[in-house]
Amino acid sequence: MTTVRDFIGIGLGPFNLGLAALTAPIADLDGLFLERKPDVDWHPGMLIEGTTMQVPFMADLATLADPTSEYSFLNYLKQNGRLYPFYIRESFFQLRAEFQDYLRWAARKLDNLEFNREVVEVAWEDGAYAVTSHGPGGARTDRARRLVLGTGTPPWVPPACRGLESGTVCHASSYLEHRDRLRECASITVVGSGQSAAEIYRDLLGGIDSGGYTLNWVTRSPRFFPLEYTKLTLEMTSPEYVDYFHALPADRRDELNLAHKGLYKGVNAELINEIYDVLYEKRFAMGTVPTRLLTNCTVEKCTVENAAEGAAALRLGVRQHEQDRGFDLATEGLVLATGYSYRVPAFLDGVRDRLRFDATGRLEPRRDYSVDAAGAGEVFVQNAELATHGFTAPDLGMAAHRNSWIIRSMTGREVYPIEQRIGFQEFGAPA
Repeated sequence: MTTVRDFIGIGLGPFNLGLAALTAPIADLDGLFLERKPDVDWHPGMLIEGTTMQVPFMADLATLADPTSEYSFLNYLKQNGRLYPFYIRESFFQLRAEFQDYLRWAARKLDNLEFNREVVEVAWEDGAYAVTSHGPGGARTDRARRLVLGTGTPPWVPPACRGLESGTVCHASSYLEHRDRLRECASITVVGSGQSAAEIYRDLLGGIDSGGYTLNWVTRSPRFFPLEYTKLTLEMTSPEYVDYFHALPADRRDELNLAHKGLYKGVNAELINEIYDVLYEKRFAMGTVPTRLLTNCTVEKCTVENAAEGAAALRLGVRQHEQDRGFDLATEGLVLATGYSYRVPAFLDGVRDRLRFDATGRLEPRRDYSVDAAGAGEVFVQNAELATHGFTAPDLGMAAHRNSWIIRSMTGREVYPIEQRIGFQEFGAPA
């Protein structure tokens, strides 16, 4: 007889890996996780030396749901003999490469994760979801009563730059893979306004004197916005704010998401100041720093001037918004730190009629993160609910809270206590 599991998780980023860690002790919940990559691979292109996380270490796989979990970051440090050095370091923010190593450590402790299995089709058969995947040993179909979709958000490339990816043109998600080739260019342009753009610009700026290249940073933002990180603003990453946001009309939620970009897409203030200090030092040492920082600018066109030996010359058609003036910018290297955008995976095509979509064609999760049309708690999403739950969707600090909701929906009981209110402020009008 074919086994029908309680759920299958598709994708193994931090969110579904956190679900695996939190469901591991639940004896009456049988789950399987499938991942197309050979290992947990969290933003490998941005593991630049010395970069740190932007959320405190407690935003790990389990701590904010279960501080006693064996899958906590602190237990990882203890098991690897690094707890006291981390304590002496006196920083809430672990190294980004350290976070990647922690995720892989946790994955090795779990026995229901299968890597190198790419899901290609999902169907509804005999009261269960049939998930077909390809991997070692060929095709296989697993069955479950529920799905948890954690496939992540693919890189977003501006229309003007699509189809140009090469050794000297890349998205930030693959920056490290292309860094050596980029540094051979006579000129490099970084496009974007968030933390990734700033980290890449800082990394390239450090070698601008020895590398001999010109470095540009182009951003649509009117200035280099710092990430808003004050404590009362952080209260918006809270259960009650998600409740408030989810209850708003869809058009108002869309307006707020545009206004909230500075809450999760800005640049760490310390990094902005560090970039300025490096620019100051380079100017003192070099006289003139071959770099340009261009705000209020959008890349509208990108053409290949030639493909001669070496890097192809690119010409960017850029528009400065406040002046409404266009200009050309020549570059050989191009790094697009232009973010990520959720797309409904093609393997769900066979069950689209069982899913809940809004008027624009986006998945429309309920408050409990379920997206099945029947409202039976059959299909849940991880980090696909920006339009309905707000800017907390990609926040690692809210992952354990979301997983606690999903687990409660799947088990019918509150395995991990779910906080209802944590803030001092009120977000809606008083009752």
